[in-house]
Amino acid sequence: MRNCGVRVLAVEPDEAVGLVLDASSRAADDPDVRPGVGAHLCNAWTLACARTDPDYAAVLDRGDLPFPDGTPLVWFARLAGAGTRRRVYGPDLVLGVVDAGRRVGACHYLLGGTPDALASFRNALEARFPGVEIVGAESPPFRPLDDDDVAAIAGRIVAAGATVVWIGLGTPQQDLLVDRLRPQVPSVLVPVGAAFDFIGGEKRQAPGWMQRAGLEWAFRLVTEPGRLWRRYLVGIPSYLWGTLGDLVRERGHPTLRND
Repeated sequence: MRNCGVRVLAVEPDEAVGLVLDASSRAADDPDVRPGVGAHLCNAWTLACARTDPDYAAVLDRGDLPFPDGTPLVWFARLAGAGTRRRVYGPDLVLGVVDAGRRVGACHYLLGGTPDALASFRNALEARFPGVEIVGAESPPFRPLDDDDVAAIAGRIVAAGATVVWIGLGTPQQDLLVDRLRPQVPSVLVPVGAAFDFIGGEKRQAPGWMQRAGLEWAFRLVTEPGRLWRRYLVGIPSYLWGTLGDLVRERGHPTLRND
């Protein structure tokens, strides 16, 4: 399906875990293959940004695994006839892949966050999933990364033998980095934003009932108003406006489930 002009896969969470692990296995089987596999977790804010930034929209659209991370996208998928029931929530995707990945030899690389937050994230994964293979972790500099920076990061990922790279830099930086790293590494690259902080215990998650009701935005707005007000008070209306046109087109001209 297409939402705000961006291709999004109408998949369930378990399917998303399987797709990431399949890509991870291919990277393990052929560590010299290029490019890698780029995932993107699309939500109302990422698609609102894509509506006003054609270059960013192109980055999302050429990704290999654009997952629906946002309850509004699930609602849109249902109305468009795709039948998706649940969103692919970043923290749950991390936990699912790390858990199942122990049985298939997935090797994880953690990229993002402050040094303290990164350490908390790593410690939480290792405590919860004994035997997980975390082959590298780094907190990149808090400045725009030039081509040499990206090449150096790619070199460390390849040298570590990582098959899954989790990136937590926020939107749109993490998606742009996926796009820049993808030609240089064999790994599957998955940007998961605040999942680093949620799993590591640095930030509180919205209660499950709020997530299921599509109200996670309200919880996060209350807990981080200074940082997130624009994302929700500007991004959500922009997303809804863009979705209206998509819905008219989808209902009038049905497409394949994962066009």
